[in-house]
Amino acid sequence: MVQEIGLDQLIREHPFFEGLDNATLELIAGCAANERFDAGQYVFREGQPADKFYMVRHGSVALEVRAPGRDSIVLQTCDDGDVMGWSWLVPPFRWKWDARATRLSRLVSFDAICLRGKLDADPALGYAMYKRFVRVIAERLAHARLQMLDLYGAGKD
Repeated sequence: MVQEIGLDQLIREHPFFEGLDNATLELIAGCAANERFDAGQYVFREGQPADKFYMVRHGSVALEVRAPGRDSIVLQTCDDGDVMGWSWLVPPFRWKWDARATRLSRLVSFDAICLRGKLDADPALGYAMYKRFVRVIAERLAHARLQMLDLYGAGKD
């Protein structure tokens, strides 16, 4: 038997939102929706409007950088429980890389316009969310650094 869990409960139980009160969690849940992506389907593409961020419920999504003359480079793979997407916070609100499901993936998406409006109206909430996303950005930068070391560090003896 499959147990259905509401978005508000998923958000409340996720570590990313830990420490936020119930009223705030309900406010955030008001901007959330379920989405499904098949293997190979893009969640977002570099340069497109960054109008959401995502929480991976189940599945796997590769964050990739396009490289001229070669296959895309995978910076990081986001799995169950990971949060992905910070470009919605930084003008001009465009994705910095691609995100592609590597298997059937079920995500919770958060509408950026809805959330930005709520963050603008409540600076304390805005600060709380920015603190959470700074960790996400730092993690992405660390993964990008490791990929650069793999690409450019090989061959030196």
